[in-house]
Amino acid sequence: MSEALMSTYARANLAFERGEGPYLYTADGRRYLDFGSGIAVTALGHSHPHLVKAIQEQAAKLWHVSNLFQIPEQEKLAQRLVANSFADKAFFCNSGAEANEGAVKIARKYWSSKGQPEKYRVITFDGAFHGRTLAMLAATNNKKYLEGFGPVVEGFDHVPLNDLKALKAAITPETAAILLEPIQGEGGIRAVPTETLRAIRQICDEHKLLLILDEVQTGMGRTGKLFAYEWAGITPDIMTLAKGLGGGFPVGAILTTDEACSGIKPGTHGTTFGGNVMAMTAGNAVLDVMLEPGFFDGVQKRSSYFRQQLAMLADRYPEVIEEVRGQGFLLAVKSKCVNTDFQAALRDEHVLGVTASDNTVRLLPPLTIPEKDLAEGIERIEAACQKLQAKAKEAA
Repeated sequence: MSEALMSTYARANLAFERGEGPYLYTADGRRYLDFGSGIAVTALGHSHPHLVKAIQEQAAKLWHVSNLFQIPEQEKLAQRLVANSFADKAFFCNSGAEANEGAVKIARKYWSSKGQPEKYRVITFDGAFHGRTLAMLAATNNKKYLEGFGPVVEGFDHVPLNDLKALKAAITPETAAILLEPIQGEGGIRAVPTETLRAIRQICDEHKLLLILDEVQTGMGRTGKLFAYEWAGITPDIMTLAKGLGGGFPVGAILTTDEACSGIKPGTHGTTFGGNVMAMTAGNAVLDVMLEPGFFDGVQKRSSYFRQQLAMLADRYPEVIEEVRGQGFLLAVKSKCVNTDFQAALRDEHVLGVTASDNTVRLLPPLTIPEKDLAEGIERIEAACQKLQAKAKEAA
């Protein structure tokens, strides 16, 4: 690794030259199945022809003009996201952390505009991950991420995941909103049950709180529907997106109801790069593919096959796999060995996964991956399990 880079990442000694579909290739020709998708980002796989063509054509015309002017591509993407969700309005930024920061600002501004500025606190959940800005570190409340960065940003209260009694007890006259992920990603693919999501929506209605759903990782088809909240039959007041929205191009978004963003006026929030022409072109190209008839049916069918195959591996290798979790192509294996060892064993078999909390390794294939490549992935994962099981028996 270059000495010029900050040591912010524990990088694998591996670099890629190109990608195609679910595969990444090194400069010397080694081929890896990408079951990390850039941490749930490359939803259409690598070098998707429609996405590549759209970006190439746009790059030859115009990249950036700023939000001081009309941006037709931005208006188009906003209209499409609104038409296919609960929302009335959209705001575009560059990342999930920015989107979550903006969502909290919108919630606070909402109550201030209603003459209740004392309502600024947001309830979040243990095990969550909402980004690495100072405020989102406070929302996440992970000591490992907070240490050394000074006083924790005020305004966040934390309760155990799926504990409705604790949630109700945490509500005060200062509570403005509840913020949660439908499925915790960094937290180890821990799902909020459908009935719990519905109960949280009801609690928000009863206490007149805003419900903010962080769908940065669960959104854009990752669970088998465009947005994860659809499975529960509820709607949030505010929702954040990023990762898969640009298919690899940096873009984030905040979707809200008209009521929730009623406090936002010109000058109250903004961004230099957010919503630029290139990012909006990428987002529209991704939606072109995802909104095709049958796309999500295919995701659900193939992800169900993949999970079933992983469950069979768990049955065959109980000394290696403790549990398979998740929904759609947002899956995780909780391993009996240290998760970094499991990740390394996968990498030795040319399969890329992403570690998470609770000793898990996330498996996040592109939503477009064919079943034959999933089958190849299962074969490689089994080879890793065989070696890990043999190693465990030797140690015993």
